[in-house]
Amino acid sequence: MFSTILISLSFVLQQVTPVHTYNGLHNGVVVEVDLPERADVGKLVLVDFKQQQVSPPVSIKAGTYDLTKRVPEINQLTSAVLLQLFVQGKQVGAPLVIQPMLSREVPVVEEAARPDGKSTYTKITGWQNEAEEDGVDGAFLSGWRVYENKDAVIETSLGIIRISLRPDIAPNTVWNFRELARGDFYDKTTFHRIVPLSSKGHPFVIQGGDPTGTGMGGPGFWLPIERSTLPHDFGVISMARAGDPDSAGCQFFLCLSRAGTARLDNQYCAFGETIEGSEVIRAIAALPLSDPASGKPSVPPTITTIKLMDPRVN
Repeated sequence: MFSTILISLSFVLQQVTPVHTYNGLHNGVVVEVDLPERADVGKLVLVDFKQQQVSPPVSIKAGTYDLTKRVPEINQLTSAVLLQLFVQGKQVGAPLVIQPMLSREVPVVEEAARPDGKSTYTKITGWQNEAEEDGVDGAFLSGWRVYENKDAVIETSLGIIRISLRPDIAPNTVWNFRELARGDFYDKTTFHRIVPLSSKGHPFVIQGGDPTGTGMGGPGFWLPIERSTLPHDFGVISMARAGDPDSAGCQFFLCLSRAGTARLDNQYCAFGETIEGSEVIRAIAALPLSDPASGKPSVPPTITTIKLMDPRVN
């Protein structure tokens, strides 16, 4: 029992701390390593978000280090990974997200006809890296954003939904969502739109995050869309938007089925997966609606707050 408590406490304490959130290409990635008491040495390792090893373990003592020199694989990253510290075979401290700051993948769009044949919409047909316009082959690296990895815990009036965020797939979307949550933007908002079934009869989405509750509210800016490869499946969280691909800001939706939301792939930016609270999502989707056409619930469920919490130890 006592040893279990110690292991739990060691995870809560941040053992590897970034000196800077933003690290320029020529400044390295500087961190401070603070080993647990009575531990002389630890090991640092990079893993992806499926816990697959990206770099060999590197022995480390307490002190300040430039990780680009100790873990050179950081220099070749093309997507975000996790940096984990292990002491005596046990993971300690919250993992750090190391996200390469790369030039943007810009959507290529065209106007496409809707199934009714009476209207059109802006369809994303491909992507082009902005660096290619300047003759650069592939994405251009400017440095790294480094921060503690966190889950997003959505506390609702019907229960808790825990989201594992995926900065490896949509780094700027995850960062935007984290910043809004950290600044209490989502406190006392609602799930203002519930679409239990699509036009083809498949479970569709529940949508929230609007501070006005009208479906028209936003954070005062637009968020450029990212090229997310995360499939829209049950429990996946994705950014709501208007017709312009870059018109997302704060509103998000949670998918209710793969059959209902597969068509959103490559058109909307998915950025996380539900790891707890599936029953809460289904309970929200089952609420009575005062206006089925718009998806307005009779009594909109409340989002009390969204907290950023340490991911669980594997």
